[in-house]
Amino acid sequence: MSGALKGIKIVEFAGLGPGPFCAMMLADHGAEIIRIDRAGGQTRRNDPTLRSRKSIALNLKDPKSVEIAKKLVASADGIIEGLRPGVMEKLGLGPDDLLAVNPKLIYGRMTGWGQTGPYAPVAGHDINYVALSGILHTVGQKGEKPVPPVNYLGDFGGGGMMLAFGMVSALLAVKNGAPGQVIDCAMTDGSATLMAAIWGLYADGLWRDERGVNILDGGAHFYDTYETQDGKYVSIGSIEPKFYNLLLEKTGLTEDPEFKAQRDITKWPELSARLTEIFKTKTREQWCDIMEGTDLCFAPVLSMGEAPHHPHNKARETFIEVEGKIQPAPSPRFSVSGQVAPQIAPDVGQDTDSILAGLGFNSSEIADLKANGSVS
Repeated sequence: MSGALKGIKIVEFAGLGPGPFCAMMLADHGAEIIRIDRAGGQTRRNDPTLRSRKSIALNLKDPKSVEIAKKLVASADGIIEGLRPGVMEKLGLGPDDLLAVNPKLIYGRMTGWGQTGPYAPVAGHDINYVALSGILHTVGQKGEKPVPPVNYLGDFGGGGMMLAFGMVSALLAVKNGAPGQVIDCAMTDGSATLMAAIWGLYADGLWRDERGVNILDGGAHFYDTYETQDGKYVSIGSIEPKFYNLLLEKTGLTEDPEFKAQRDITKWPELSARLTEIFKTKTREQWCDIMEGTDLCFAPVLSMGEAPHHPHNKARETFIEVEGKIQPAPSPRFSVSGQVAPQIAPDVGQDTDSILAGLGFNSSEIADLKANGSVS
């Protein structure tokens, strides 16, 4: 199986976080990714977001290297870059420069704040982007400070995944006759999009603009995590009445009148406290024996060390090993196209010679470029 994106060629300008994640997603489904690394740089070989690439190391401050980059782009379907607005233009590799070389090119730009707006030229990180979009305000316990959701929602959900969607959408447009174009992918915008359903609840008066008091943020006793006797945790998501009734059955609360008023938010803190006590009476394994395999909407909260070994994840091959290191497997799954088996991340410049040869450079010219510091 060669992947749904077989035949697509993407040039990735080296960056961190969401750009590499986007390239990983495309590579996982068959796209050829050529990463332009910085000459003299190093790579983390076990980083899944850098897997399944070819690497050429260029010094983009050298005009000869810029011309090499343009040669690569001339035969590519798209590029990914995650530099601050204006940097690619200063290098002579901005949209106008590269679309002149390749009018059908999809120019994917990945930033935190976007290419425009008051914040566009300043530095930031995931925590700042999700703070500005409103998403960070929703994460945490009632009355306590917001909790950074690692960098899942800005860098990867609102950033890299959104850019991958944008790249594939624009590639389809080119296939249908549209010209190449620029994608302005901002993590502020993308993380705001991830909140679409919550904005709908808020508009209908079904979501309070506070942390830890709503149905999906830990405010509800039937949608939360609970500590078990052995210091581990389980997750409960018994929203619908039939699932909630199962929760009451499995915890011995079916006849308790206090738990009949499932949607009475004034009772949620008290009922959460009751369930907290109950879940501490058994170990996580004992609760799994009671609740797994039912429609209660239950799962144990697994650590990174545990998750790859759970029977469900093993059955679906949710995790794989790449040269002895555990990584998440490509997703989603395709019934016909399949996924490409991921390869370990390349060393910086590992493929410089072969890529240059493919562009028509002979061995003497490659040696001169290396001697001049244009490539490595």
